[in-house]
This record gives sequence, structure tokens and C-alpha cells, in this order.
Amino acid sequence: MTFKTPMPEPPKTMAELGIDTTLLREILLKTMLRRNLDNVITIARAMRISVPIAQELIELTRAFNMLETLGASRFEDPKQLRYKLTDSGRQTALDALAQSEYYGAVPVPLEDYKAQVAAQSIRDVAVPREALESSMEHLILNDHMFKQLGPAVNSPRSVLFYGPPGNGKSSIADGIRNAYTDNIYVPEFIEYGGNVISLYDPLIHTKIEEEAQDKNALRLTGSGHDKRYILCQRPTVITGGELTMDMLDLNFNPVSRTYQAPLQLKSSGGVFIVDDLGRQSTPPQTLINRWIVPMESGFDILTLQSGQKFTVPFDTKVMFSTNFAPNKIFDAAALRRVHYKIFVGNPDRDEYIKIFALTVSQYPIEFKEEVLSHLLVNLYPKVDNEYAAYHPKFLIEQMISACRYEGIKPQMTVGLVDRAWEHLFIVDGENTL
Repeated sequence: MTFKTPMPEPPKTMAELGIDTTLLREILLKTMLRRNLDNVITIARAMRISVPIAQELIELTRAFNMLETLGASRFEDPKQLRYKLTDSGRQTALDALAQSEYYGAVPVPLEDYKAQVAAQSIRDVAVPREALESSMEHLILNDHMFKQLGPAVNSPRSVLFYGPPGNGKSSIADGIRNAYTDNIYVPEFIEYGGNVISLYDPLIHTKIEEEAQDKNALRLTGSGHDKRYILCQRPTVITGGELTMDMLDLNFNPVSRTYQAPLQLKSSGGVFIVDDLGRQSTPPQTLINRWIVPMESGFDILTLQSGQKFTVPFDTKVMFSTNFAPNKIFDAAALRRVHYKIFVGNPDRDEYIKIFALTVSQYPIEFKEEVLSHLLVNLYPKVDNEYAAYHPKFLIEQMISACRYEGIKPQMTVGLVDRAWEHLFIVDGENTL
């Protein structure tokens, strides 16, 4: 993969932060009050800005008689000075906190964030076959499947995986995510019209530690990237039956008076996987209707508490996975807008044998050819040779559990696999549960 994420350049002046001066001053005062900070270095670190910009903001706030200097041992070095909120500054901070509990990192203006999303868009990342095969090496996939997956991964369009349960639809979607090995920059917070939106989520964004950066490179590039951003792996959002429509809207916190970004915005630059489509309380058609315009246009429309609407990037690879027949959960118009529809069916006999052998290698149990032969010759014919990719894992874990109960070393035997087989299917009939 040759894509390299452009680094967000650090602002050199307070004006280049792109944030209203009054909002900046309030964030400074609230941060100093809440975190008990009194020097420019700790203030700069807390607000994710450079020391010169923090000093510029401090001097501006002092001019409004909201801060006073306490002095220092080396008066000639402003970095050694200590500062204290005046009565006016404390009252301004308390008034600002009554309006919003937000303090700390300076947010990134929405327009600046849009530019960064465009610069690191997942739409521009090429995934060659060798990278895709490497990310899928834990799966048994035939050449036809890779010929379908390759174009789908390298397209900005959405993908639908469908087919009977237990054959790797979710694993394939997860493997696609693993094929993206580069990193992106994610702001902790973004700002629009004075409203602060929390974007960075440690449950979704995996932070890349940057302490190992080349010191020579830092000397050449100055202070590195804009510290309001965090370098992360391309994010993955995975939802299942718990997905509801309100998770796709801004979530307003009435205490902090800030917003939490919706899931699709948090997944910007990455992958959004909707697993078990059709199991949600929201009908699949409603979900696809919500995303028709964003998936085709590349932007989404969000709404503030005031009712004001604004656009944000929709830069995410959307993948759906379902056990239902697609024409049963989508109408023709919706299916037309899902550009890649990939059927993941049951494995054939040869594929099943490969899956069984690969699965055995992942457990502390010795492969026994007579057990596999018993399955293929005596057991599967009873169910019309309907193999499924999840069967080997199920049967092996059942055998291991039986060995634990018997107090013996994990092993494969015909008797044990027969016992496991009884739990794989139910007896069909009106007197069965």
C-alpha cells in the first residue's frame, strides 16, 4: 500500500487556529480553573496548542484584566512566568462553565477537518491483491471470491455480503478492514458555529504512539503535526442488532452542552460494518434510505439542537452483512445503490476439508484423519452434505469440552465427534423444542 497520509500542519498563530477569539479565551480560563494550571507550558499541553500560541492567548487575556502575572525566578523567560485568574477572569470562567462544561483541547474548525478528511480519504487508498490475501490468510477463500472482493475493496462504493449463516461473511468484512494498514489523523474535537463536537473515541480509534519519531525529522519539520489531532489506525465501527437510528445522529449532552459525533462520522477514513443486517429494530430499508445520499455524495447532513443543519464528510467504507435474502429486506432502488453484492455460500467438500484442517491447527488437539473421514462418509450424508464453515470450530470445541468433563487430554475420536454432532442440529418435528 503506497498511500501516505498528509500531516496536518501546526498553526503558527492564534488566528490560524480558526476559532473565535472569545471561545478561545473562555476555553483558556475554564481550563486553567478546572485543571489548576498556572504556566504557559502546561496550558499549551492541555489545550493542544504550541507554547507561542498559548503565550499569545495569555497576553490577549491579560489585556482584558482576566489574568495576572505572579512572577518567576527567571523573569526574563516568559515560559517561567506563572499566571493566576483575576476576580474578573474567575467570574468569566464560571459564567462560561455555566454555559458549557467544555474545556481542554482547542477544537478543529469543521472546514479544516473537511480538508484533512479529503487529504486522507479511504477512497484514495489502493489495496493490491497481495495485501488483501495477506489480511485473509486465516480464511479459506477461492480465487473467484478474491476476484469479487478485489474490485469491491478498491471502490468507494458500499458492499453487501449475503448468504447462509456461519460461512465467514463477518470475517471477510473484518479481513477487508485489516487490509488497510496505514494511519490517519483524527481530531479530538471539531467545532461548527461555536458548537463543539467530540469526535475521537478510544473505543473506535486506536492511537499510534509517536514517541519513536526520528528526532532529526522533528528538527526539520519543526513541532511536528497539529497536536489537536491524534494519529490513529484507520477506524472500524462494527454494529449488529443493537444499531438504532439515533446512533446516526448528533447526541447532545445537556450538562457539558457539547455534542457526541454519530458513528458514521467517527468512522471517517475507515470502515463501517453493519453485521446481522435485518436483526435491528430499525428495518434495513429505513437504514439504507438514511444513507443513500451520503454513500453516493460523500457528505452527510447533521442537525443541531437549534434545528440548524450542516454538512460533514461521509468518508467511510460501508459493508453490510446479512443472512436474509437481499430482495426480502431491500427494494429494487436500494439494491441498485449497493454496488457490490457478494454471495458467501456454503463451502464444498474440498473447501470444508481445508477449513477443518486449518481450524484444528488453532487448537491444542491432534488431527485424526479417521474422525474427518467419519464426518464426511457417515454424518454429513444425513444432512444432504450441507457443509458450513463454522462447523469445524463448533465440533472441535465440543470435543475439547467433553474431554474436560471426562478429565482426559483434549483429543479427537469418532465417539467424541458423534457426541458433538448431536448439538450441531436440532430434530425437526412438532414435539421438539
